[in-house]
Amino acid sequence: MKPTLQKPLLYRSVNTRTHGVRHGSCRAYRYERHTKSEKDKQSNRGSMHSHQRHGFDYTPLFRFLLSKVGHPWDQVFSEAKARLDRPDPVFWMVAQHESDKQDCVRTDENSYYSGLYVDEGGLLQKVNPQLTPEQMKPCCNCCTHTFNGVVCPQGLPHNG
Repeated sequence: MKPTLQKPLLYRSVNTRTHGVRHGSCRAYRYERHTKSEKDKQSNRGSMHSHQRHGFDYTPLFRFLLSKVGHPWDQVFSEAKARLDRPDPVFWMVAQHESDKQDCVRTDENSYYSGLYVDEGGLLQKVNPQLTPEQMKPCCNCCTHTFNGVVCPQGLPHNG
């Protein structure tokens, strides 16, 4: 019997316990939790879990979606959904409505990807196919910004 090859997942686990990684809000709850007004709130009686998911990198998903531009959306979405832990990250990049379309989507602190949408024929398309890394203007010179995985040229010369 021939073993079946399973396609790799479209996300990866990332170490989030390293120095400098922030989780959620920076609000100092410890200064508020024993006040009279906080003790009476019903919202404080619930779960203490934040319901935020940390430690997942969806770069493989974004590259997968870019490689499927021009393909039928139903097939692309069903394959992506089967290889993900949840379907939400697909719609970070693919607009669900006409009003959600964006030329580029910021997925990380310095990572940008082409915005995608589904056309009338049911095919996955880029919102602005002419957009290139050279047209991107980084907001600062201290970081390396990427567009679709390609490093963007720095905007201003760095004096030093």
